[in-house]
Amino acid sequence: MLDLKFIRQNPDVVRQAMVKKNMEVDLDRLLGLDEQRRALLTEVEQLKARRNAVSEEVGRLKKAGQDATQVITEMRQVGDRIKALDEEVRQVETDLNAVMLTVPNIPDPDVPVGADESANVEIRRWGQPRDFGFEPKPHWEVGQRLGILDFEAAAKATGARFVYFRGFGATLVRAVMNFMLDLHIRDHGYTENWVPLMVNEASMYATGQFPKFAEDVFALRDQPYYLIPTAETALVNMHRDEILSGADLPLRYCAYSPCFRSEAGAAGRDTRGLVRMHQFDKVELVVFTKPEESAAELEKLTHDAEDVLQRLEIPYHVLFMCTGDMGFQQAKKYDLELWMPSYNRYVEISSASNIRDFQARRGGMRFRNDQGKVEFVHTLNASGLAIGRTVAAILENYQEADGSVTIPPVLRPYMGGLERIAPKD
Repeated sequence: MLDLKFIRQNPDVVRQAMVKKNMEVDLDRLLGLDEQRRALLTEVEQLKARRNAVSEEVGRLKKAGQDATQVITEMRQVGDRIKALDEEVRQVETDLNAVMLTVPNIPDPDVPVGADESANVEIRRWGQPRDFGFEPKPHWEVGQRLGILDFEAAAKATGARFVYFRGFGATLVRAVMNFMLDLHIRDHGYTENWVPLMVNEASMYATGQFPKFAEDVFALRDQPYYLIPTAETALVNMHRDEILSGADLPLRYCAYSPCFRSEAGAAGRDTRGLVRMHQFDKVELVVFTKPEESAAELEKLTHDAEDVLQRLEIPYHVLFMCTGDMGFQQAKKYDLELWMPSYNRYVEISSASNIRDFQARRGGMRFRNDQGKVEFVHTLNASGLAIGRTVAAILENYQEADGSVTIPPVLRPYMGGLERIAPKD
């Protein structure tokens, strides 16, 4: 959420940001509601001052033994008007807040301006795609032949876009998860958390899933809870409505969790295999930091996610996301995309985002600086990484002509020394 005062004083900046992000908000209505609210509050304050004066006058008249009936009547009328205005203010504030929640964050000045993904800028590339010497198969075929991916059983048990990882497939998922967590905790300085998989409505609003992405969330029937779309939702809300000590910042958290997304608008986009699932596993990175340090923290987040791919020896590139492809909340965003041989292209594996104080304003997340002043923190997040897509990339990049898959060396200690998953036939 943006600062209302900033919107009031810089409407053209906000309009320009909406144009850059291809998002429409009725800013004129927002400004009109803001003006109406301020006018109502002014009238309320004037009436309360009048009520206080009348109350004093009643006291003087009674003390002097004079008739105060007319003044008392006026005081009651003023009180009734104040009550009516208070209710009107509450309604206007409700309407104003509803519009405020739809205003996107403002992109940083250095973000590339563009309408869609075609304007994203590649800023670096690591590794070379492998020359197989044979036609590489898609990961779902590799996994099904090895007996480690079972989409049919999952469709029977649940539905489309779910999967069973079986045997060494399940072991590989666990190995990837533990490797990522160990790397981020031991080498990158994050504190591990095990988070709730359900959160309440206030948490969804604080992190920005609501109201914009409400249709993509799984809700529990007859319960006020929602399955988390990412561990970010639970991690950020650890400090909702808190004032942190500036001396403790930055706070760097990581967490593994299953993630749940209905992705109502994503039909037909990479829905085969592990790339776009309703339930998937991810290691998430979240940072709370001071405003002046958030730019540097974004670079660290990005490099920490890259380190995972480098140690797995999977080629990737980093994109600087343009205004039209960066999302509702982000002020600046990098995407990591890893190489998928069967796709013959890079596929997203992580987004590293600086949200600045956008979530903090929604969730009341603040800190006390060295001068004792209370400020909003800046929040950042990145996938570190999506586990299912990482497994898919391993199956594709490490497949062999005989249908086997070589285990990346860095994962072998997590798989009991196993070097290769071979077909049973």
